[in-house]
Amino acid sequence: MSSTFHLPSSTSQSPSSTPAISHQSPIYSDEDYDDEDNLPYPTELPRSDFLASDFDPATYLSTLRNRHQTLEDLRSDLRRRSQLLNKELLDLLNGNYEEFLSLGANLNGGEEKVEGVRVGLLGFKREIEGIKNVVAERQNEIRRLLEEKSEFRRDVVLGRALLEVDASIGELEDGLGIRVGEGDEQNGDEGEDEVEENGDVTVGYGTTAPIGRLRRQTRQYLLLARAIDRVGPEHPFVVAQRSRVHEVRKTLLLDLASALRQVKRERATDAVLAVVAMYSELGAERDSIRVLKGAG
Repeated sequence: MSSTFHLPSSTSQSPSSTPAISHQSPIYSDEDYDDEDNLPYPTELPRSDFLASDFDPATYLSTLRNRHQTLEDLRSDLRRRSQLLNKELLDLLNGNYEEFLSLGANLNGGEEKVEGVRVGLLGFKREIEGIKNVVAERQNEIRRLLEEKSEFRRDVVLGRALLEVDASIGELEDGLGIRVGEGDEQNGDEGEDEVEENGDVTVGYGTTAPIGRLRRQTRQYLLLARAIDRVGPEHPFVVAQRSRVHEVRKTLLLDLASALRQVKRERATDAVLAVVAMYSELGAERDSIRVLKGAG
């Protein structure tokens, strides 16, 4: 940095003349040059400024306008700093490379350990596969048992329905007098007479026809038909019982015909309507019309 100042001379001189030394001319000594070395120089750029997370070169250079330093000096300073960083980076890479080589040397002879780890992992994998197979087998077994349980439940429901069908047929056969044993024939007739005497006379109908008993038997037959529909008309057990069911229906229609003729003769209008309604519930309206016409 130059700090020399030139003051004009008070007397004019020719270009060829030698300027005279006067008391007004500046005289420089060695002390003046020593004073120039004592001037303040810009401090070194802090390294921490370049490590900021939001560092921006243009913004950072704009903050250096008060350093009293020429642009060329600033370039030289940054160039030296770049060279220093490159040297530090190279030293760092060389140090890490030496450590990497020493690590490879330390790993020599570790093949047995790696092989032991690999064998252990393979054994663990086989154990997991075995456990998965056992779990799959248990799952299939549980599924099979649940299906069997559902089948047993369906079989139980079906068995109860079949027992209900058989019991209903038996009750109707007993009530209609279809199944009468050899030794119980007289007792069965007496029981029937007692029922007719005590329970079949319906007050308001004005007749002694067994209207109440026939109504109960008609409802039992309808319940039997519904039970057969739930089981399925083509079930082997139902197919085997068709003759019994047909005999029950035929006997019930005969009893209804007998009762209808009786109430027709007695001119019991309410009783006639009640018997005709039973025919309708059984789907035998034509039979009731035929009986009424025949009874004329």
